[in-house]
Amino acid sequence: MHALAGCFRSMKSKRPPGFEKHDLLASETSFSVNEVDALYIMFGKLSNSIIDDGLIHKEEFLYALFNCSPKQNLFAQRVCVSPFLTLFDLFDLKHNGVIEFGEFVRSLSIFHPRTPQEDKIEFAFKLYDLKHTGFIERDELKEMVFAILNESELTLSDDVIEAIVDKTILEADKNGDGRIGPEEWKELVTRYPSIIKNMTLPFLKEVTQMFPSFVLITEAQDSQLVFEN
Repeated sequence: MHALAGCFRSMKSKRPPGFEKHDLLASETSFSVNEVDALYIMFGKLSNSIIDDGLIHKEEFLYALFNCSPKQNLFAQRVCVSPFLTLFDLFDLKHNGVIEFGEFVRSLSIFHPRTPQEDKIEFAFKLYDLKHTGFIERDELKEMVFAILNESELTLSDDVIEAIVDKTILEADKNGDGRIGPEEWKELVTRYPSIIKNMTLPFLKEVTQMFPSFVLITEAQDSQLVFEN
């Protein structure tokens, strides 16, 4: 037990570039301090999986995507329908080509079950705005339909998919410009909330229990970690 606790303290002493205090991140996100502590360990493993510098590079992000179960989260689903770089860019809040720990926590927080629906809607809009035009265009909407069908394990003919896209555009495009703007997107999701169900990852509520080598006692104060074999 003492060795594990010492290992954790050692990890905290070797702070990666862009490190931010865990209590600060907890206060600005949907995570508790214990959950941020657990994410720090997860981040450490991922950020050193290919390049040992404490930052998540695009190659490491791609590695994480392909090692996630399509049944568990949006990331692997996203790879199936569009370049993973879109999601990487959304995590890379500083736009410097790498993901720092603070960016990792803040971006993952969007997917937390406790995060407000409004934040999820806004993030999802950016996720499907592949061309960064400020609108979801027809071809981008088609990829969204593919993602939903894939998640539901449904296979439809091309004609049916085209009909779904046309019907959605017709319903959502209130100003008739052939694309979906942010406010039109909010109205659409309000009517059909299942569109963004993949924006919630239930396992994030149990992130402190995901590591087999130790157990995090979440009943303790958020500023403390207790390790048990």
